Amino acid sequence: MQINGIHHVTAISGPARRNLDFYGRVLGLRLVKKTVNFDDPSSYHLYYGDEGGSPGTILTFFPWEHAAPGRLGVGETQETAFRVPEGAIGYWTHRFVELGVAHEAPQKRFGDTVLPFRDPDGMRLALIGLPGIAAEPAWTGGAIPAEHAIRGFHSVSLLLEDAAPTGAILSDIFGFAEIAREGSVTRFRTEGAACGGIVDLRTAGGFLPARQGAGSVHHIAFRAAGDAEQEAMVRRLKENHGIRATEQRDRNYFRSVYFREPGRVLFEIATDAPGFGIDEASESLGQALKLPPQYEAQRSRIEAVLPELA
Repeated sequence: MQINGIHHVTAISGPARRNLDFYGRVLGLRLVKKTVNFDDPSSYHLYYGDEGGSPGTILTFFPWEHAAPGRLGVGETQETAFRVPEGAIGYWTHRFVELGVAHEAPQKRFGDTVLPFRDPDGMRLALIGLPGIAAEPAWTGGAIPAEHAIRGFHSVSLLLEDAAPTGAILSDIFGFAEIAREGSVTRFRTEGAACGGIVDLRTAGGFLPARQGAGSVHHIAFRAAGDAEQEAMVRRLKENHGIRATEQRDRNYFRSVYFREPGRVLFEIATDAPGFGIDEASESLGQALKLPPQYEAQRSRIEAVLPELA
């Protein structure tokens, strides 16, 4: 059975060590894979998620030591939001104050309590408190008590000139349906995905286009159970919307195709298989530097130029 929803979110950051400190220590996410950018092996590609790096929990980064700040604008992901138990918002507000994390006061959106905040590069994030999820499993290997820990993605919000064409892609290709509107935001949800099942489209005509840099989301990946499901999505994308995806690219832990949706946000379709346990035992995920086969012969040179993370 195909489970729809967000597979992962990939963003750009500044220094890798600072990125690891924030997402590992401050937010308590697990580093589930330490590898390199397949197109630029001189820089890391870091993956954070739940205990096993389940689809719907994975936030990844291309950390570039001297990346210039990005500029939020039309055609980009505006905010990435995580799910936490409803009673955890107070804990997180106190933690952000204590650690000096830039944040806003809790607010209400679509009936839920939301705590917006930013990472050290200015990436827009939020925690959304939800009832009934306290019993869901949580990664407890970090500093966050289980009752307050992040449970994966809640949603992403996209800033668009016109939400309708993007909404058509979400509905026809990824199985989302419009469920609510609040101001300039239209909410889409897909059934069956506990984590990452919501996309908010915010209409903002007349804004400047986005400029990618540190703090910017590079792309959003949506789930395909396997190659056949991915191929069907690609075919429907071309036949129904006239959009061509790239050829399939093997990312070791999933297989991917990419395309620009009508609002110019870069979308990926990523397979659930084979997952992050293909080259590491579950208890040691993220500990060793894993290289794609084409770079293994260059390991010594690559390790020499990558910054220390410890």
